[in-house]
Amino acid sequence: MTKSIKYKDIPVYYTVEGEGMPLLFLHGYLESSVIWSDFASGFTNKYKVICVDIPGHGKSGILGSIHSMEDMAEVVGAVLDAEGAGKVVLFGHSMGGYLTMEFVSKYPGRTAGYCLFHSTCFADNEEKKLNREREISLVQCGKKMQIIHTNIPKGFADKNLDKLEVEIRRVKEIASGCPDEGIIALLNGMKARKDHTPTLKRDDLKSLFIWGERDNYIGESVFRKMTEIAPHASVLVLKNSGHMGFIEEPEEARAGIIKFLDQIQ
Repeated sequence: MTKSIKYKDIPVYYTVEGEGMPLLFLHGYLESSVIWSDFASGFTNKYKVICVDIPGHGKSGILGSIHSMEDMAEVVGAVLDAEGAGKVVLFGHSMGGYLTMEFVSKYPGRTAGYCLFHSTCFADNEEKKLNREREISLVQCGKKMQIIHTNIPKGFADKNLDKLEVEIRRVKEIASGCPDEGIIALLNGMKARKDHTPTLKRDDLKSLFIWGERDNYIGESVFRKMTEIAPHASVLVLKNSGHMGFIEEPEEARAGIIKFLDQIQ
């Protein structure tokens, strides 16, 4: 079921399916809640699954030129308020993981657990900030599709490009529907986000890190650094995935998440 709320005069769209402990799925950059459709449906028999269009992407509105992770965390809180949800387990893919860390930091009492799904707790380094600026310039010059045709295939393991051709085309279609202003606002928000190493260190919150061995965006050194910072966290390594494990190895990813959820309950 698709629903919406108003947040600071913009619409925020999300879907809700199932009953039980709430699971909140937060998509990545150049994605929307639709990206989770097939994967998240595997949890609706036991859980209340909420998938949000982060403002700037999908059907949700645009707040301004910068969508800070702090503002986006408030959006998530407003959606949960509308659903009467208490403690929630968050699953953040890539950019959605940055938002997850901000929410956990801001609302630890509302967090039953969280999963960084091909994501990190770290702020952008200078190289990444420059890449964000480059992408902003491309969007401003009307070259959004250049970014999409480069970034989306790079999100998948090289070995999966041929067999997942249909899925990659679908992800590109989702990305092409993201408005230019929304892309720029979220790029600015990601560029300005804070480091959440202290949040990751908290051992009173259940956490799961999912990483793909063939990830072209998050290297092994970054992933290993997170596991060292948070030795209490559960870890799932997807051997045949890049940055899109919920599409590349959905059964393995889902099984790992179910095991994690069983620990929480």
